Formats: sequence, structure tokens, C-alpha cells
Amino acid sequence: MGHSRLMAVAALAAALAVCSPATAQKKYGPGASDSEIKIGNTMPYSGPASAYGTIGRAEAAYFKMINEQGGINGRKLNFITLDDGYSPPRTVEQVRKLVEQEEVLLIFQPLGTPSNSAIQQYLNTRKVPISCRPSPTPRSPSSIRTTITARTTSRASRTVSARRPRR
Repeated sequence: MGHSRLMAVAALAAALAVCSPATAQKKYGPGASDSEIKIGNTMPYSGPASAYGTIGRAEAAYFKMINEQGGINGRKLNFITLDDGYSPPRTVEQVRKLVEQEEVLLIFQPLGTPSNSAIQQYLNTRKVPISCRPSPTPRSPSSIRTTITARTTSRASRTVSARRPRR
């Protein structure tokens, strides 16, 4: 009985040594670290739908406001937004750049059904979540539905505008 008890104590000690916090490593996927969360976005800053580029600028202002307030649990949000010109082939190219080169955690609210349809299969294959504006049709298993209300967007825009020098 003494031998089996000694073996049990030794096994427990070995398990605790392996699982101790000193040896544990925080493991995050691409786009996340202890200090930063990378968020990708494409918007039509040029082309026929360039007026909608203001949405991307408002989103950037919102994330800037969050960062100025300390981020999320101390992590800064790195919002990387690229111009897709409201062209699905260009959207695919820009999203590939965001996922493969910038290594973003997710794609946040890209604009337009044609653009979203063009990137959906690629993002599902790469297991990159996409945050979409609410719509009446289901998107994909990796889709996260979010809404930035006009109230929060307006507040973020006022915050950025107040800091901008007047011309």
C-alpha cells in the first residue's frame, strides 16, 4: 500500500509540474495577442459606391475611440481597412491580403452583397469569422451578426471631429 501511495503522489507532483502556470503559454490564433487585436475591413473608398466609404471612416473612428478609452481588457484594436472600390474581384484580393499578410482575427462588416458573396467561401475555408450587418438571409456558420448603432457611430464621429483642427 505504501508503494502505490508513493506512486500516486509522484504522479500528482509530475502532473502539477507540467501544468503549472510558469510553463503554461498563452496561445492565440492569428490576429490576437496580449496587446493587440487585428480587425480587417474592406470598403468602397473609391469607385461608384465611394459615398459609402464614410461608413468605414465612422467604424475607424469608433475603434479609435475604444482605443483611447483603454481598448478591450487592455488590448488595442488595430482596425485595418482597405479600399475595394465595390468590385467583388478586388474585394477578394484585399481580403486575401488582410488574412494572409496582415493576419487579421476577423473581417468586420464589409459592404455589399456582391462583395460578401465573393469572399464568403474563402473566409469559410480559412476559418476566418466575418462580422456582418443584419440581413434577412442567413450568411454562413462563421458569420457573427453585429450592429453599430447610429448613436455610437455619431458619438465616435463627434469625438474624432472635436479633435480635428478647423480649417
